[in-house]
Amino acid sequence: MMVLLFIIICIFIYLIHVLIYPERY
Repeated sequence: MMVLLFIIICIFIYLIHVLIYPERY
């Protein structure tokens, strides 16, 4: 499903941001 793919991509991008900017979390 496209919705499921969209959710997975959003989570993946969020995790990348957490790894790049850990000081914000």
